[in-house]
Amino acid sequence: MHQQQWSYSDRVRSQIRANLAAYARCTEAPEGLRLAAVSIVLAPSAGHRDTAFLLTRRAPRLNAHAGQYALPGGGIDAGETALDAARRELHEELGIEAGPDQVLGALDNLPTSSGYLVTPFVIWLGAHAEPRPAPDEIAKVFRIPLADLFAGPGRGGNRGVAGADDDYRDVFARFIPTLGHDLFAPTAAILDHFREVALLGRATPAVRYREPRFARR
Repeated sequence: MHQQQWSYSDRVRSQIRANLAAYARCTEAPEGLRLAAVSIVLAPSAGHRDTAFLLTRRAPRLNAHAGQYALPGGGIDAGETALDAARRELHEELGIEAGPDQVLGALDNLPTSSGYLVTPFVIWLGAHAEPRPAPDEIAKVFRIPLADLFAGPGRGGNRGVAGADDDYRDVFARFIPTLGHDLFAPTAAILDHFREVALLGRATPAVRYREPRFARR
């Protein structure tokens, strides 16, 4: 599928679901990491023609990762599955109730420098559903067109490996035109993996590059 043909359509939804189903995802779960789940929520773009994903800016007064860009998600509670947690967090943060039929699939488990093992799910949002961000958790919600994931790598090239200074050396990044600047790992790594597997149908494992120092707080 050509990178510009990301219309918000049944065709695109079916292709993404098929690509995810065909991928043998990594379910490795190293000991000592806290379990978490996030959602890549696919929704209509601002013009309601193309597909976008929802990216949040976390509230500035949160105890962890305050003010950072993130996908909706959080820690997995006792007795929950990863999917249960992803759906719960999506409802708590954005007021979105995602039914089982809206879940298109999952990507590789990804360990982070802050000590989490993150399971990403891909969720297709109904065309008329609107996020209602919780003000104590979410400062802003962005609709980022899927085409932004094909805009080129971050600062240093080479699939988004940055290297300008010690804080960003060997850090994975992707330039997001809608934001006007780089987005960093782990969120950038998850979205890069989504692009490779769900959009392009490639059996590309998630990148395991470093994250900037601020992402570990």
